[in-house]
Amino acid sequence: MKVFKFGGASVKDTAGVKNVLKVLQKHNNPDKLIVISAMGKTTNALEVIIQKYLAEQSPEAEIEHLRLFHVEIMNGLFEHKKAAVFEKINQFFTILRNFLEHNKSKQYDFVYDQIIGFGELISTTIVSEFLSRNGIRNTWIDVRDVIKTDSTYRDAKVDWETTQKKIIAAINPGTISITQGFIGSDSNNFTTSLGREGSDYTAGIFAYCLNAESVTIWKDVPGVLNADPREFKTTTLLQQISYEEAIELAFYGASVIHPKTLQPLQRKEIPLFVKSFFHPENEGTKVCRGNGCAVIPQLPCFIVKKNQALISLSSRDFSFMVEENISEVFQLFHQYQMKVDLIQNSAISFSVCVDNKFNQLEKLIQHLKAKFRVEYQTGVSLYTIRHFNESAINSVEKGKKVLLKQLTHNTVQMVTAG
Repeated sequence: MKVFKFGGASVKDTAGVKNVLKVLQKHNNPDKLIVISAMGKTTNALEVIIQKYLAEQSPEAEIEHLRLFHVEIMNGLFEHKKAAVFEKINQFFTILRNFLEHNKSKQYDFVYDQIIGFGELISTTIVSEFLSRNGIRNTWIDVRDVIKTDSTYRDAKVDWETTQKKIIAAINPGTISITQGFIGSDSNNFTTSLGREGSDYTAGIFAYCLNAESVTIWKDVPGVLNADPREFKTTTLLQQISYEEAIELAFYGASVIHPKTLQPLQRKEIPLFVKSFFHPENEGTKVCRGNGCAVIPQLPCFIVKKNQALISLSSRDFSFMVEENISEVFQLFHQYQMKVDLIQNSAISFSVCVDNKFNQLEKLIQHLKAKFRVEYQTGVSLYTIRHFNESAINSVEKGKKVLLKQLTHNTVQMVTAG
């Protein structure tokens, strides 16, 4: 059993879906589990629908625009406009509208998860039908029936024991199964999500539960690069990296591999390949385990996270920032769902760079001000360089105002303004 994962960029339009067919025809072993993300920017569009709905504004125009976006893709894939797939997609939009009409909860995270998964449900239905009509028999599986989680909406934790039993029961070896990334369901069968970009994690979950031979993530880049090509002019393909190095890169914010994806794969030593869906014949990047899995080639790796917040705390009476104070601060970070990306402390001050992805920074700051002197700055960027050298550091610092800098043996991190 091999696990393939296709991201939103790989199915963003008609040509993308047709390319998925070509990739699968080149890898014609039928023993596959295929995970597919929402098409293109569908998740972003659904987030706008959520925002308008919770602001008590009608999202009907956005819903219809999203429906027509998918209809246009289907028009390029299916000759007969009365094919069953058109009705199936219309039914998903009917279910979405019914939820918005009858839902009583205004709790953001719950509403988010009930709506956001429609992108994956729709994309997998379209791809499954298209593959079936072009000679690739497959079974469509609703991932919410097999990946069971707790009820931490927008960042659900997997119930591994239940999930493994359900996955093994649902997947038939020697066949192709197609399912959704990013989502699952809780014990009440409400939809949950595994965190943004969680489709890679879904592939890892299936691979672990099925003892897969390998996982391949098909991307719009050649593989794992030493820097994001959207942020850096010159990048180099990493032909091979270890699980440990990949986890480090993911922890610091590298966007090619989701941070949680690697953990289940490492436990069973399942190799991960990151390849280009434009050039499926190329080797891409292999992520593996062992002494022979050092970074190849060995060179600095750059990661940038924008729109972060830098918070500096000090005690009001200039007493030491000791364990008791720091423990209290971290409890608040947990309470307000802040991901801490950098920590630096001295005798009387404590600075952190955090990711405010749940938009609770202002509440946190007000809580901190009750006990500490607080200074903070939003909109900062956090640069991380793995395996740095002086030239790499200078290239990042040039023309920037460095607010905070921290070096360890293999890694340097810098917070810059703007």
